[in-house]
Amino acid sequence: MPKILIVDDSAVDQRLAGGLLAIDPDLEIEYASDGQEALEQIAACAPDLVLTDLRMPNVDGLELVARVKAEHPGIPVILMTSVGSEEIAVQALKKGAASYVPKRVLNKELHSTIQSVLDVSLRQFGADRLFQEMTRTEYEFELSNNPKLLPQLINLLQEAVTRIGVCGESDCLRVAIALEEVLANALYHGNLEISSELRDTDVNAYNALVAERLSTRPYIDRRIFVHATITREKATFTIRDQGPGFDTTNLPDPTAPANFEKAGGRGVMLMRTFMSEVCYNETGNEVRLTKLAVAPTDASSQC
Repeated sequence: MPKILIVDDSAVDQRLAGGLLAIDPDLEIEYASDGQEALEQIAACAPDLVLTDLRMPNVDGLELVARVKAEHPGIPVILMTSVGSEEIAVQALKKGAASYVPKRVLNKELHSTIQSVLDVSLRQFGADRLFQEMTRTEYEFELSNNPKLLPQLINLLQEAVTRIGVCGESDCLRVAIALEEVLANALYHGNLEISSELRDTDVNAYNALVAERLSTRPYIDRRIFVHATITREKATFTIRDQGPGFDTTNLPDPTAPANFEKAGGRGVMLMRTFMSEVCYNETGNEVRLTKLAVAPTDASSQC
């Protein structure tokens, strides 16, 4: 049973987050009142995931993320953000956090975000001698619009990146989360042409439209094209959908407070933070993600 450690100095916020997760009988919930207490609990009995507030006494969320990544790199950390904490959250993502959920949408997004990160982090990979000797591998896929295929593909690519040694366990988890974001964008926003704004305003209408378009032409005939080249120096993933694309020059800045809590802004933020380079084509229906084995001095770039 996956164990979630909720870290917040507010008992009310602790119980709010815990109550939202308690609906899942397969999760075990524990609590800590600040980062220092959390670190002590992690050292005594490590959880499978840490969910933390950012502003806390003693050890705050930013320092907690850095300490967990350094001392327990296999444990993902998800942030709970509030209005005014956007800049700190950006720093925490750069220091190793796996994702974030705005507090105002905890009831809509918390469980799905927790489950998504757990699904990625709990996958186990062997590391036999053959894969230790691998220097290059390449994959090419033409995927139908089947949401069930995406976790399988992400699992395969994360395993390849991990085994060939492009990055450590924690960073390979972040690569998988970035791939999850870009593949979901290709399917739902690209091929199915469904705006993330609808999901924010009416999740039931969003799900109904997804179900309708998964069985309706022209959407049903579209494909997602994935090409991955992975060496010991870098991993490059190119994902193209058959949707109309978008104007990449008008891509909103996800670090801006007005965009930080939007679902679309979160996906862009995670991709840019977790990958070394993010490049779109002119049409906006293809993106290339690059992860360097040795992180560059500057922050992730975009072409």
